[in-house]
Amino acid sequence: MKTFRFIIVNFIFAAVFAVSVFAQAQPAAKIALIDTEAFYDQKVGITKIINAYKSLDTEFKTTTTELENGVKRFQTLQTEIQALQARASDPNNKVPIDQNTARAKVDEAEKLQRDLKFKEEEFKTQLAKREAVILNPINQDIGKVLSEFATQKGYALILDSSKLGQAGVILARDKTADVTDEFIKFYNARPAGSAITTPK
Repeated sequence: MKTFRFIIVNFIFAAVFAVSVFAQAQPAAKIALIDTEAFYDQKVGITKIINAYKSLDTEFKTTTTELENGVKRFQTLQTEIQALQARASDPNNKVPIDQNTARAKVDEAEKLQRDLKFKEEEFKTQLAKREAVILNPINQDIGKVLSEFATQKGYALILDSSKLGQAGVILARDKTADVTDEFIKFYNARPAGSAITTPK
């Protein structure tokens, strides 16, 4: 019985040793990190993404200008209304407040606030639709190029450091694992499809 157990133990030990040796013989899998938020950097990001957002800025310039002007007008009305309220509550004020003028300003401010809220929501919806139309093909292309990049560089796995950082998953890392700049240069250097198109 003892001999049988001894043979089993030796067999298990030999098997574990063989697995250990095999594992040591295999090259370590290379893992890289890429910060996808850097793709949107105006100075060093992915050119196609930057150009896409520039095209969106141009496309919605009229709407954004209208919203900005509306906000400025609303802020002006708020200041004027606050000034009228301060005068009305000042016991030393000898000049009567024109109630019709004050009421008109309040009505205008309330209407403008409602209009701005509606226009802002409408703008967000339209922008999201156009952003999807323009950016989705670029994002799909980036995904394909990431796979090509990983294959060329011998990376078994590439992780998004920005997503992992937000989730609190990364506790420590070697800076050499970050290949964000290298990938952005790799992608921007590709001649095919360098010009951004804006499908309707």
